[in-house]
Amino acid sequence: MDNAVDEIQHGATFIKVDKIDIKMDNSPGPALLFLDDGGGMDPVLLRKCMSLGYSSKKSNTTIGQYGNGFKTSTMRLGADVIVFSRSTRAGKATQSVGLLSYTFLRRTGQDDVIVPMIDFDISGHWAEPIIYSTHDDWSSNLKTILEWSPFSLKEDLLLQFDDIGPHGTKIIIYNLWLNDEGIYELAFDDDDEDIRLRDEALREATTKVLKKTVELQSHISYRLRYSLRAYASMLYLRKFNNFQIILRGKPVQQFNIADELQYPKVVTYKPQVAAGSKECSVETTIGFIKETPTNVSGFNVYHKNRLIRPFWKVKSDGSVIGNGVVGVLEADFIEPAHDKQDFERSSLFVRLENRLKQMVHEYWKGHCYLMGYQPPGFAAKQKKLLANQHNNSSNLPAGGKQDSRDEQPGLDVPDVVMPEGDLASISVDQLCEENIQLFMRCEEKAQKEADLKQTIEELEKGLEDMRKKCAHLSSLLESKRKQKVT
Repeated sequence: MDNAVDEIQHGATFIKVDKIDIKMDNSPGPALLFLDDGGGMDPVLLRKCMSLGYSSKKSNTTIGQYGNGFKTSTMRLGADVIVFSRSTRAGKATQSVGLLSYTFLRRTGQDDVIVPMIDFDISGHWAEPIIYSTHDDWSSNLKTILEWSPFSLKEDLLLQFDDIGPHGTKIIIYNLWLNDEGIYELAFDDDDEDIRLRDEALREATTKVLKKTVELQSHISYRLRYSLRAYASMLYLRKFNNFQIILRGKPVQQFNIADELQYPKVVTYKPQVAAGSKECSVETTIGFIKETPTNVSGFNVYHKNRLIRPFWKVKSDGSVIGNGVVGVLEADFIEPAHDKQDFERSSLFVRLENRLKQMVHEYWKGHCYLMGYQPPGFAAKQKKLLANQHNNSSNLPAGGKQDSRDEQPGLDVPDVVMPEGDLASISVDQLCEENIQLFMRCEEKAQKEADLKQTIEELEKGLEDMRKKCAHLSSLLESKRKQKVT
C-alpha cells in the first residue's frame, strides 16, 4: 500500500487489496491480491524491486526509502509471491513477470536466491519477448514461473495483465503462512469486507471481559491491532484527494483521530536537530478522546504522512494523569525503523519522548477538570481554603457581626481572604462543573454496584440450582447402584 501511495505522484488513483482463491499442488487455497494503477515498473525497475537493499526513492515526500519493504512484507505474509507490472518509459511499453518463491528455492535445494523473470515489449500489436541473454534462458525462466506459480499455462499467465490496464502493478501472495494450530494466520471469513489477524481476533472474541473492556476492544485503538480496514483507515495522516484504498471491494474511509478530540489544543515543538540541518517545527494536536474508555490514550506519531507508532503511551502506567489524552503529530525529523513499526532510538527520539511527557502533564493540569478530574495539587488548595474560612469566622467580633467599617458603601469585602495566587487558576464555574462531574461519577459507581449486586444474586441462584441438580443426580445414581446390588 505504501508503494501505491508513493505512486500518486505518477497518477495512481487506487490500490485494491483482496482475497482470491487459487489452486496449488492440486488443492485450492486463499491468496492475497494487490492491484494499483500507478506508473508500474519496467524490466530494470522490477529487477531492482525484487533484489534486496535497493531503493530509488530519495524524495522527502515518499514513504519508501530502504529498499527492503516489498521483500520482507511479502515473505512475512506467505511463502511465494508473483508480480505483474506494466509500464511505459521513453516511449517503450513493457510488461514483466517476476517470481520470488521460497517454496521453489527450498524444494529445488538452491544455494542462491534465484528470481526468475520474463519481459515483453508491448509497444506494437503483439507481446514480443525481450531477450537479454539467450532465448533458452528466457524459456527456462518462463518454465520455472509456470511450474511454481498458480498459473501453469502461458495463456493463463498473460491473462493476469488484463485488469492492470496500460500501466500499474499486480501482486499475488500465495502459500500463506499458518499459525501454530495449522490454520491460516489471516482470517477472511470473520468479515467479508475485512482481512484480520486470526489470533488477535480470536483472543478478542473468546475472552470473557467486563463492559469497560468490551468498549475498549470496540475502539479503533484496539481494532487496528488485528483489522486491516481499521489499520488502513488511520495509516495515512492527510486525506487523499483522488486516491482510494479499496479493501475487498469496499473503499476504506480515512479516519483522523484529531477530528475526534474534545478541547483540542495545538502545541508547537521545535526539535534541536543536528548542526547544519534545516530547522523545523512540529505541530502536535492534543485533546481528550470523545466517548471512549479513559484508558485509551497516547500519541499517534506519523513520518512522511505514514503512521509509525499508534497510541504511543508516554505516561507512567498506573497514573491517572493523561487518561483519555490523545495526540497526533508528524515527526519527519526522526528516522523510522526498517519495518516502519517503530522509530530508531536516537537522541532526537529521546528528546521527543520527554517533550511529549511534558506536553501531557501541561495539558492535563489545565484541562483535566473539564473531564471531572481534580487538577494536580487541588486537594491541598481546598484544605487551604477551608483553613482560611475557619480563621476568618473565628476572627469575627462577638455576636458574629462584622465591624461597621466593613459595611461602608462601595467597599466590597470578600467572605474569604485568599493568599495571592491561591486557587487563582480555578474559577467558581470550574468548581461547579467539577462537582457535577463528581456527582455523575458517584451515580455511575452506584449503578455499577447495583449491577454487580444483581449479578452476584443471579450467580448465587444459579449455584443453588446446580446444587439441587447435583443432589438429584446423586440420588438417581445411588438408586441405580442399589438396583444392581439387588
